[in-house]
Formats: sequence, C-alpha cells, structure tokens
Amino acid sequence: MRTNRRDDAEGFGFQASPRLTANLQRVLVDLIELHLQGKQAHWNVVGTNFRDLHLQLDEVVDFARAASDTVAERLRALDSVPDGRSDTVAETTSLPRFPAYEVNTTEAVDLVTARVYATVDTLRAVHDEVDAEDPSTADILHQLIDGLEKLAWLLKSENRKV
Repeated sequence: MRTNRRDDAEGFGFQASPRLTANLQRVLVDLIELHLQGKQAHWNVVGTNFRDLHLQLDEVVDFARAASDTVAERLRALDSVPDGRSDTVAETTSLPRFPAYEVNTTEAVDLVTARVYATVDTLRAVHDEVDAEDPSTADILHQLIDGLEKLAWLLKSENRKV
C-alpha cells in the first residue's frame, strides 16, 4: 500500500550546502565584529556632538547584534552550525581593526561608516551565490543591506558639509 508519508531517511526540509554555510558564516563574523567595533567607538568617542553620536552608535550596535542573531538562527534553521566564538571572529572578519584609543566624533563617524560599508560589501559579495541556492535567505540579506546602508547614510551625514 502506497502512502504520502515521507520516509525518515529522506531528511527534514532544506539543508544548507557547505558553500551556503560558508557564505553565511562570512556575513555572521562581520556582523559580530561590527557590533563589537561599534561598541568600542561608543565607549571611546569624544568631542563635538558627543551625546548624539554616542546614542547613534548604539543604533549601529543594536542593528548589528540583531542581524548577527538573525543570520546565526538562519544557519541553524538550515541545519548548519554558526561559529561566533571570539577567536573565529578575530581570525576571519574582513573588517579592519578599530583603534584602541579615544577617537573624536569626526573620526568615529568615518571609522564606523567605513566598517558598516565593509559589512555591506561582504553581504553583496555573497548575495548572488546565496540567492542561487536559497532565495529565502537572500531576502534576509536584502533586508540587512537596506538597514546597514541607511545607518551608513545617517552616520556619514554627521560629517557632511554643505
């Protein structure tokens, strides 16, 4: 007698390939690093418009933290294992190191904006391969790109002269 039931040996749902996992891992480590560097800037920014920038940097931090959680949970949903350990992040991020000293508000804006765009570059670099394998995950990347580019625009406007 034939049934419509799946055989347990067939597995459950869509599973990420090693390439999809690697692409999402690249995004994950850059988002975690952006979160950490944004907090470093938040703690060590000084100068004109300090308070507003101090608060604005937390918006970047909050976005990056939430985004990293979204990507890590997407990896788990696809039966992959995200690696957000500090040594992994430090060894594999594409973001440049953040200075270990106080930075004035103008410099902080430029440094953090550059790191937001570096994270966007990673998202864009993996996008097409992700989309080819899993358009649902590519939709997540679209949302992250949109959000990060908006944050970059808001940040860099702090230093813009008209």
